[in-house]
Amino acid sequence: MDTLEVAEIKALVPAKNYELSKQFYQDIGFTMASDAGGVAYFYMGSSSFLLQNFYVEEHANHFMMHLLVKDVLAWHAHLSALDLVGKYQVKLTAVEVQPWKMQDFVLIDPSGVLWRIGQNI
Repeated sequence: MDTLEVAEIKALVPAKNYELSKQFYQDIGFTMASDAGGVAYFYMGSSSFLLQNFYVEEHANHFMMHLLVKDVLAWHAHLSALDLVGKYQVKLTAVEVQPWKMQDFVLIDPSGVLWRIGQNI
């Protein structure tokens, strides 16, 4: 079974405005490692995703990502300090305690992709 070992899995996140979305993700702290053929590779630590120059409104508005972090309050403070709402006209909610034993908040990117950023409690 060693040959069936998984090295990584990544989502392909849609972008309505590819250049704007690339800047947005770099602003929030992701590193863009490559950008070729309409696909940019972003990572932070051991977490990564691919941003694609592809957009269908219905798809983007139903696309969700979940980012599990060690300190959700620090993340929320970091993103709030960046004034993403003013700069990108995105949505950033308050931190809430969820019944599934997680403290989290929502960030909706410039394309409508919903990111749930949370910490286990």
